[in-house]
Amino acid sequence: MSTNSLIAAAQKLSESVNKLTFSAPVTHFYNPLDYAWACHEQYLRRFGEGNKRIVFLGMNPGPFGMTQIGVPFGEIAAARDWMQLDAPIQKPVHENPARPIEGWACTRSEVSGRRLWGLFAERFTSADAFFAEHFVANYCPLAFFASAKNVTPDKLPATESAPLFAACDAHLVEVVAATQTEWVIGIGGFAEAQAQRALAHLPQIKIGRILHPSPASPAANRGWAEQATKQMQALKLWK
Repeated sequence: MSTNSLIAAAQKLSESVNKLTFSAPVTHFYNPLDYAWACHEQYLRRFGEGNKRIVFLGMNPGPFGMTQIGVPFGEIAAARDWMQLDAPIQKPVHENPARPIEGWACTRSEVSGRRLWGLFAERFTSADAFFAEHFVANYCPLAFFASAKNVTPDKLPATESAPLFAACDAHLVEVVAATQTEWVIGIGGFAEAQAQRALAHLPQIKIGRILHPSPASPAANRGWAEQATKQMQALKLWK
């Protein structure tokens, strides 16, 4: 049963990464699989069931998305209104005063999530219709901050990223097994590269990429939805 497998895999990943430590410039790191577990589990239970043809893979939680509510690319409005998620969010033990966890009360928009889920909502009649063949996961569950500044996992020193990526690789293999997916689509270059490395021993899994929807990417600010759609059509995954 894929849902139970996904839940067990996420719990295992959470326990693994909770044992890790990170040095300066990282001042705080958040594990939403911990304080936002109720909502992450709700997401997995509602949308993780059954085989998936395509798993979209992000990098790690954004500060106003998954970091707040535990849902990958978790733009609040999309998670609440389109996915109908509503599980309560706790507070992390060591909260970053520059990046407080406000959960569902967060008023900031996660632009990447707004673009990603916005495209899916436009293309599919409902969340259930999208998740019938698709799933969205993040490679790394942790969000890192240097005070208020977001630090992406690719910027960590190798001594700190090696054990983190080992846990993330193992989790990705379990997600692929649980969903019986045919394709893993990296949302951006980092996720694609991590998937290629982690899944190199599984040649039956096809790997592709779409442009990351982050506003930090100049290309993504020029009609991201149209570009991502064309990339999916070029891979012959969408009509």
